[in-house]
Amino acid sequence: MIIIAITGASGVIYSVKLIKALNDLNIETGVVISEPAEIILEYELGIKLDYIKEIASQYFEVNDLTASINSGSFQFDSLVIVPCSMKTLSSIANGYANNSISRVADVALKENRKIVIVARETPLRSVHLENMLKISKEGGIILPAMPAFYHKPENIDDISNFIVGKILDSLNIENDLFKRWE
Repeated sequence: MIIIAITGASGVIYSVKLIKALNDLNIETGVVISEPAEIILEYELGIKLDYIKEIASQYFEVNDLTASINSGSFQFDSLVIVPCSMKTLSSIANGYANNSISRVADVALKENRKIVIVARETPLRSVHLENMLKISKEGGIILPAMPAFYHKPENIDDISNFIVGKILDSLNIENDLFKRWE
């Protein structure tokens, strides 16, 4: 199972496309969404929380600290936080596990499970970079939502598929979501 956490940053298209791509690959997903992310899902994509609950294999409440994903004994392969707000990044970097998103990240890091953080902010302050470095030093993968253009994207889908493809690459999951450099 791959846990997908969606936080309150622009770029929720990446999370929805990732869930759908994993579904297409028959990979089980567990999803947890922050309250601000619910608002952004509706604003950016016109999607309600119920839709995410339908396409996810499992759904976990963000404020339920008794949820199974908050325990090191819960088995999951990896965690992707996409998009990841700087608030969530700070919580993870500093061990402040105040909800199911920052707690599952804490679990992933302490249990040496793969964690991919798709940071979504620009420009970055020094503290943002320092927090990314802290997580990277613990084994986390920092994958900023920085699309490339060598594959000559023609629309938003092409641009967002590049980022989702790079996330899947980081998880060692084969995909053909974007044209690779030749």
